Order: sequence, then structure tokens, then C-alpha cells
Amino acid sequence: MNYLIKTPLIVFVLAAVVSCASGGDVKHDRQPIDPALAAKLDTAIFASGCFWCTEAVFERVKGVEDVVSGYSGGTKTNPTYEEVGEGRTDYAESVRVLFNPDVVTYEELVEMFFASHDPTQLNRQGPDIGKQYRSAIFYRTASQREIAKKVMAKLESSRKYDKPIVTEVTKFTSFYEAEDYHQNYYELHPNQPYVASVSRPKVEKFMKEYKNKLKDKYKD
Repeated sequence: MNYLIKTPLIVFVLAAVVSCASGGDVKHDRQPIDPALAAKLDTAIFASGCFWCTEAVFERVKGVEDVVSGYSGGTKTNPTYEEVGEGRTDYAESVRVLFNPDVVTYEELVEMFFASHDPTQLNRQGPDIGKQYRSAIFYRTASQREIAKKVMAKLESSRKYDKPIVTEVTKFTSFYEAEDYHQNYYELHPNQPYVASVSRPKVEKFMKEYKNKLKDKYKD
């Protein structure tokens, strides 16, 4: 996603101008949530690289009612995509997940978060390099912090990874929604080179691993 620094996966990917910064002007109309349901929802904030992919992953989970791409972890008011992408802020590309805890728990979402990216990569994710692509969980309550730490400790003791987990577990301070053209980008631009070559394999891998947790419309 970094339009300044891009590590090519293979030559044809570079030639196709694979970049998470290649946006568009397609508008995403967000559907309102029923007030009765909204009162039951909880919020989770995650960062795991390109938010196009992260948004698509959580959008598929049963019990998740809304996912918004944005920026968290910094201090500047109203950061822009250009500022974040150029590394001029401490923000990470993030998603805000509104979920029904009666259907999917925060612990399950944290497990999915770890399963959907490589938490051992420091300040990068795949071809996207920079602190804005770091792995982070921004907890909103003490309970969320404890759950995030517990899941991470369980993964570390399982020796699933051959390198240490570098995911930050940080207190939530703010979340700014990304520009409209970033919202629902994966669904609106399925043939965009970055989406097709980088995001889609990750999303499809997640869907296979968590098939029983998907919304009905995403099941085969």
C-alpha cells in the first residue's frame, strides 16, 4: 500500500503497478444499523497492514455488523492518507469493527486478527513497508487488553511462529475514518492489481480456515 516504498513480489506485479494507494472515486454507501441492534454492539480496533484486506476479512465474519477503514495510533487531528502513507504521522492503517458479542466474541475476533496476517513482521506486512503497516491491537477496555494479551501468549507458547510476535497491544486513543474511496475497496475493485495479487489470497485463506464463522452469503 505504500506508494513511496514498494517491495515487488515478482516482476509482473511491479509492472502491473500493484499499489494499495491506487484509489478511485467510487463511493461506498454505508447501510444504517437498526438502533435496537446498535445498542448491543461492541467495538474492536485492529491494524494488520493494508486496510483494504483487513476490512474485507472482518466484513465476512458472522456477527460483524460494520467495518470501517481508518487510522489509529497517532496524535494528529484528521490525518490524511497521504500524510499517513508518507510516514509523517504515527498512525497505522486500521479498521473499526462493530460486532454483536452474542454472535462473535472479542476473543474470537482477536484470534481471527492473528490468523489473517503475519504478526511477526515488524513495521510491514508483505510488500507494504512502514510503521503505518504495523501489527497492532488498540484495546478500549481493560478486558480487551487482557483478552488480547491472553491470545497472544497462547500463540507464543504454541510455537506456531518461528519468530517472535511483534504485535503492539496499545490503549485506544482515537480513530479517524479513511477517505471514502478506501471504504469497501476490496469489494468495489476486485480486479485492481494489488487486490487481485496480494489481498485476495489472504482473504481466501482466511475464509477457508474460518468457514464456519462466515456470514451465509460468503459460504460456498
